[in-house]
Amino acid sequence: MTSRRYPAGAEIQSTGVHFRVWAPEHKRVDVVVDGAEHSLERERDGYFSRFIDGIGDGARYGFRLDGGERTFPDPASRFQPDGPHELSAVVDPSAYRWNDRNAREVDPDTAVIYEMHIGTFTTEGTWRAAEPHLVELRDIGITVIELMPVADFPGRFGWGYDGVDLWAPTRLYGTPDDMRHFVDTAHATGLSVILDVVYNHLGPDGNYLKEFSRDYFTDRYPNDWGESINFDGEQSQPVRDFFASNAAYWIDEFHLDGLRLDATQSIIDLGSEHILAVISRRARDAANGRRIFLVAENEPQDVRIVTPRETGGYGLDAMWNDDFHHAAHVTLTGQTGGYYQDYRGTAQELVSMAKHGFLYQGQWYSWQKNRRGTRSIGILPRTFVWFLENHDQVANSASGGRLHQLADPATIRAMTALLLLGPATPMLFQGQELGSTAPFVYFADQSGELAEQVAQGRSRFLKQFPALATAEMQARVPAPNDPEVFRRSRIDRSERNEQILALHRDLLQIRRDDPPFPPHGAFDGAVLSEDVFVLRSLRDDRLLLVNLGGDLRLEVIDEPLLATSAKHDWTVRWSSESGRYGGTGMPALFDKGIWLIPARSALLLIAEPVTEE
Repeated sequence: MTSRRYPAGAEIQSTGVHFRVWAPEHKRVDVVVDGAEHSLERERDGYFSRFIDGIGDGARYGFRLDGGERTFPDPASRFQPDGPHELSAVVDPSAYRWNDRNAREVDPDTAVIYEMHIGTFTTEGTWRAAEPHLVELRDIGITVIELMPVADFPGRFGWGYDGVDLWAPTRLYGTPDDMRHFVDTAHATGLSVILDVVYNHLGPDGNYLKEFSRDYFTDRYPNDWGESINFDGEQSQPVRDFFASNAAYWIDEFHLDGLRLDATQSIIDLGSEHILAVISRRARDAANGRRIFLVAENEPQDVRIVTPRETGGYGLDAMWNDDFHHAAHVTLTGQTGGYYQDYRGTAQELVSMAKHGFLYQGQWYSWQKNRRGTRSIGILPRTFVWFLENHDQVANSASGGRLHQLADPATIRAMTALLLLGPATPMLFQGQELGSTAPFVYFADQSGELAEQVAQGRSRFLKQFPALATAEMQARVPAPNDPEVFRRSRIDRSERNEQILALHRDLLQIRRDDPPFPPHGAFDGAVLSEDVFVLRSLRDDRLLLVNLGGDLRLEVIDEPLLATSAKHDWTVRWSSESGRYGGTGMPALFDKGIWLIPARSALLLIAEPVTEE
């Protein structure tokens, strides 16, 4: 076989293109290139391939199966200029000249993630339009851009989680080289870029994999979004190669700095080496010595995800901590319906997660009527990604409202301090740092029966929240295929709340220059009341006090974490109640040995030597 980079797709080689596709159920496969038909040679393992001289970058092509009339796009297409239903285009990845030889690697110890949807990050919704704003993100303190999925999908807009061409960046945001230029520009700015990839299902419209082989999918395992991928059944090895190579492809040909794997609980593999471990290995190999950052979403909170491969795990670097979001959301809004019902939003919950990772590590979880989580005590805090907003959680308010529109500003400032100064890896959702008022709701440009099914499914999902189950609120759920819904979700980048922006910038500067909880430094925490807790760095005497309730007066200081040595006293280094952020000001914290902790505030304290008079 001609030497190839990846098992499938069209690859430019010397004077032409080598085509290869897996179609084990077919006796004949032809490739039609710019209108000319060429027969492919069958290989022993169900692949068909051929080198065709004299064609190159930009050639349009598709496959005909067993002499049929329909020409299908390539399952491993690198670009679909006219969308997933039309012909594929040959792409020459070597045509782009990279300038990021000295790009900074992701440092898991200092990562600050920013979730971005290219289609709504700017009014134009393109790679090129997003580039001018990267400097501002860096200056605020962001270090890692996490792109929502870009695998091509039908229609004019969508979240990207129903992608059908996993190797083809969607034409909606620009060309593949536009994406490369975005990554190159981010690297030149000092930012890293990771990509959200969906390996648990494919979208229902434009998915032609089954035309080539039914063995891409399986009905052995349930899946909330579509058919499960066949990672462990008969004929699964080419399927495993397809997905693991895709992970390597993004790292290699787009110089990405890592991946975020969507809903890994629906990636089921009972074979000897789990496909997630294979993906982890292949992605790291593709980096050629560069350190990359692999993050997972995993609803059951299975710590095998972040356990090293050498000890039986899958070898990823970090996991989203939904427990933190849910507890924080209850704190901020008081809402306990739906999947929030097992959270109280108390100081104890937040301290427990700061110290031990997940809140649920095998306890009974009434929402699912089952045990939830696995033991994460002892895993580095940076392994857990904390967030107050993400694409799902903002959209699950039905109207897509932002937290600063739903909750008390002072409490949000306090929780933002915990997010950005705490020991976990923080993540912001686009516009959060600006105080954007643009909603973010579920949008998908589908039509006919499929659009109706998607709308009904969305309404059923939101009914788990009692406030959204009423006929009045159900009637207000936006139609996902309404172009106006998509348009309203675009961020107006001229809109900015300077107080909210200053809050994020100042906190991230502290995190960067003088972090209170270094990743490998010892710390402890304690609850001072139902609403007040403290986290203390044990290496350099820092306190983060967070009060989520009313004023607290401590006349008896019976918590050792509040003590200093005889020659030191606590001084306030930072306060969420500064007028700079719209606060009411900071009264004296100490009065003759009594602590007066103001309501709905966060305070960063540092122990300094006592000045002798």
